[in-house]
Amino acid sequence: MIETDILIIGAGPCGLFTVFEAGLLKLRCHLIDSLPEPGGQCAEIYPKKPIFDIPAFPEILAGELVENLMQQIEPFKPGFTLGESAVTIEKDKENKFVITTDKGTKHRAPIVAIAGGLGVFSPRKPPIQELSSYEDKGVEYIIKDPEMYRDRDVVISGGGDSALDWAIFLSEGVAKSVTLVHRRKGFKGHPDSAQKVLDLAEKGKIRFVADAEVIGVNGGESLESLTVKHKEEGLIEITTNHWIPLFGLTPKLGPIADWGLEIEKNAIKVNTFDYSTNVPGIYAIGDVNTYPGKLKLILCGFHEGTLMVQSAFKRLYPDKNLVLKYTTVNGITGFDE
Repeated sequence: MIETDILIIGAGPCGLFTVFEAGLLKLRCHLIDSLPEPGGQCAEIYPKKPIFDIPAFPEILAGELVENLMQQIEPFKPGFTLGESAVTIEKDKENKFVITTDKGTKHRAPIVAIAGGLGVFSPRKPPIQELSSYEDKGVEYIIKDPEMYRDRDVVISGGGDSALDWAIFLSEGVAKSVTLVHRRKGFKGHPDSAQKVLDLAEKGKIRFVADAEVIGVNGGESLESLTVKHKEEGLIEITTNHWIPLFGLTPKLGPIADWGLEIEKNAIKVNTFDYSTNVPGIYAIGDVNTYPGKLKLILCGFHEGTLMVQSAFKRLYPDKNLVLKYTTVNGITGFDE
């Protein structure tokens, strides 16, 4: 059982910044996210996309924003449960919330902050017969641990940032071989990454199969090869231990929709005084919530998280007088290891 003061569901920018604001009030946080790394969409979908409306940053890449947030919250030692989705919630005898993930990990906290962005991200799966038979047996939709692919033959499908970045990473001394299969010759990902893939392909470090798509999976107890339909060569077979189709992620509110919260248009209704939900002790911040005048902007989520932790503190310590203290005066006092 993982115990904490505030359990944050969603490790995107809003969830991460909430750790900082909670830390200033000496409240500890633990975050759950279905993705394998913190950062939400900024890290998984568009890490190299520039953002222009973060205060004091005329321009910052989404991935850099996540890196900065991780550095900012480091003094407050947050815990992470990554690659797992929050599924069930219940109250225990002490009136605390117990949340269990799809992998069976249990968490316990008096305060829950839902910062799930657009919801749980589910991978877009290619329409291939028997694909499910090889899931976690050679077919993976998210790379959780790159070491899993060390000295292995890997095929990646896709042309976005995620596909390009992982093809580059695994080709540089990790995988035995890397093949990138894409329906087109061009890419949707960042031009710098696209050029690097082409350069690595020219050097023989990546096999780039353009104008092609995987249409079949083959093997026994685990994946052994892929059937690829090539525009000019017809059907070809590629021997591989792993296939990673990276075609993007589809957001859904998921099991949270069944937690007894008031839902409106696939978002959680909140009180704009403190972003509390209709369930006492549960808050919702960022893109996952809705209220009159709602703007789905990262900077608005930062504001919501700031007010939310103030309310959470008063709920946890109703007899304590909470006085706003400026960081310019007190600095940052983190938690001991």
